Amino acid sequence: MHRGLAPLISPVSPQEFMSAQWPKQPFVTHELKIKTLTELPFLQSLDALLKSWPHQVQVHLPDLADEASSVDASPADARKLFANKMPLLFNNVQNISPELKNWLAALQADLGLPAMTVGRCMIYATPHGKGTAPHFDQNVNFVLQIHGTKHWWLAPNSNVENPTQRFTMGCAVDPELAAYVDSAMPEKMPDNEVEFVLKPGSMLFVPRGYWHRTKADTNADAALALNFTFSQPTWVDLLTTALRSRLEQSAEWRELADGVSSQNPKLKAVAENKFNLLLADLVSDLPNWQAQDILGATEGAKHFLVAAVQQ
Repeated sequence: MHRGLAPLISPVSPQEFMSAQWPKQPFVTHELKIKTLTELPFLQSLDALLKSWPHQVQVHLPDLADEASSVDASPADARKLFANKMPLLFNNVQNISPELKNWLAALQADLGLPAMTVGRCMIYATPHGKGTAPHFDQNVNFVLQIHGTKHWWLAPNSNVENPTQRFTMGCAVDPELAAYVDSAMPEKMPDNEVEFVLKPGSMLFVPRGYWHRTKADTNADAALALNFTFSQPTWVDLLTTALRSRLEQSAEWRELADGVSSQNPKLKAVAENKFNLLLADLVSDLPNWQAQDILGATEGAKHFLVAAVQQ
């Protein structure tokens, strides 16, 4: 029983996918037959999923049709809201399925993702004629269509490169995202959007930051799609994680930042002087840092962390 990247992108090889698509180019394939996934009991129908689901279900409200406007509901109430044409999202499905946990681990290993990566499985249940509003994600998605037909429209993102936050058209821009977006966000999908039609057995890779919208077109009770989603750390995340771990080895850096906002000029000057001394020591230590040391810290080794910054 093989899990991981190869069966999810067949007939393309992992080597071809990693060189041509990963991580920034969309990819679609059809007629996959992955019985270890499609034969999972809770994926046989929406009712089977609701019967198996032990948590709240995220319901996307009609004003926006996106997780940016949603409520949580019990499975029974979610079924009623779905009957009123509201899409459903089941999050962290791997927590009820050892098989999905194994798939996530195999995919993460095949893709060579850092240890800090957060992987999860989501199931989208979409009524006929409904879908998601135009948006982009800060993560990558492998979308496996299980039941029904779903149309996807994708377009490159010329507004922001490598976003660290999600954004839905018509919503406020997250403050972190706004700090580095240098143009106004669009109100409609770009003219160069490309349509992909997913049917049972189709798999679509959606890169991080790509604009996309969806719409279900199905005679089935629900268009069900299983997503493998990976939130991968940036270089900023790796550096700041290793930096914090290293600085915490120093008693001086662990001191409380006293006096930095004091109304007493003398106390504030003492605080700033202390901070300057710490920064000077850090600057003198930086030439000793190597990429393999930082990656060793974030990927499991500890030798970089236990070497305290010299004071």
